[in-house]
Amino acid sequence: MNGRVPRLVAGAAVLLILVVVAVLLVPPYAANWRLQSYVNNLADDPATAKRPAEVVRSQVLNKAASLGLPLHGEDVHVGIAEGAVNIDVLYIVHVDLVGYTVDLHFRPAAGS
Repeated sequence: MNGRVPRLVAGAAVLLILVVVAVLLVPPYAANWRLQSYVNNLADDPATAKRPAEVVRSQVLNKAASLGLPLHGEDVHVGIAEGAVNIDVLYIVHVDLVGYTVDLHFRPAAGS
């Protein structure tokens, strides 16, 4: 019985650490999923091919800003040719864990 208590405490501590890490890592992944969905819809919309690339880039940047993502103009590449739209985004989210920083690299992309 005596050896059981330290194992339970250690197990609870490990579970607590995993929960804290998940709480810190899930929001950037969820925001990226929303941005990916937006980029997919934007690339699939026939009206997008009629817009200048700079306008489409601004739309992606505005959506990223509304999601709290650290996107800059040079992170978004838009190609429009013959009615086909290609959107490539590359950005990094820094997540500070206790005593450790994780850089999450995301690359949402869509196009024909």
